[in-house]
Amino acid sequence: MLKKIFPSLGVVLVVVAMFLGLPSIYSNQSFLFNLMLYLALAEGLNIIYGFTGYLPFGYVGFFGAGAYGSAIAVTLLHISPLWGVLWGGVAAVLIGIILIPLLRLSGAYFAIANLAASQALYYVVSNPALEKITQGPYGIDLSSVYNANAAYYALLGVLVFAMVLVAFIRNSDFGLCLLAIKEDRVTASLAGVNIVRARSIAWMLSAFVAGLCGAVFGWYSAVFYPSTVFSLDVSVFTIVFVLFGGIGTLAGPLAGALILYSMYNFIGISTPQYFQLFYGLLIIALVLFLPDGIASILRKGKVYVP
Repeated sequence: MLKKIFPSLGVVLVVVAMFLGLPSIYSNQSFLFNLMLYLALAEGLNIIYGFTGYLPFGYVGFFGAGAYGSAIAVTLLHISPLWGVLWGGVAAVLIGIILIPLLRLSGAYFAIANLAASQALYYVVSNPALEKITQGPYGIDLSSVYNANAAYYALLGVLVFAMVLVAFIRNSDFGLCLLAIKEDRVTASLAGVNIVRARSIAWMLSAFVAGLCGAVFGWYSAVFYPSTVFSLDVSVFTIVFVLFGGIGTLAGPLAGALILYSMYNFIGISTPQYFQLFYGLLIIALVLFLPDGIASILRKGKVYVP
């Protein structure tokens, strides 16, 4: 187990060193924060998609649940924002538990149902009738606890947690069970794998990571709106990053998010209309020619991908 996980721990250490050192040589903290955010979200999505094959188009629903769960705990219960991050993760898990019946679906049916669930959650939190709790469509103000540096390092902690979690799953018996379910549920069941339990655990772990990310995002933003934390762009970007890098690996989603988000930041912001076209063509190319991402190219060259 230790020999298998050692290369993955090396990847974790490199990423941590990068985000600890970059602020001293690159002053754009917002870019570094958002890059970390998508790295963590990519690993969170990787847990449910990379190991079980369930693609949640509405993954942003957990992100938004985390942002609101944390913000409500901070504003109404007056807990510290750091503890609020944990509350955000718990809120996302609770939503995940409610949505566990969706796992009975598969393929496009699951993806569409999950997308509908995230949109339903968006309309719930943005309802003016819940203004005293969620502030409705008017946004939540966390400026009283705003601390960009603290939120930055909290997100680094979330990223480390997500990476270690993926590394453990990939090199554990639990991960093998998930991969067996992904390949053939009937055969996995006959081999003694508890499919319902394994999928549910992966689903909730994936939700927990997204909820933590949403909570830290709300803390860093100070003020956020339902349309921001429930934006479908979050799901689309995360899915593309994971597909581009390679599902079911630790390094693949990290590479995908690092490359594509950097391209978006330096090209897409100035010419968004062209970058959206590029993204569309990229998705088509991935599906047709590189369904296993850039990690598959390295594997063909007999290069081990953690």
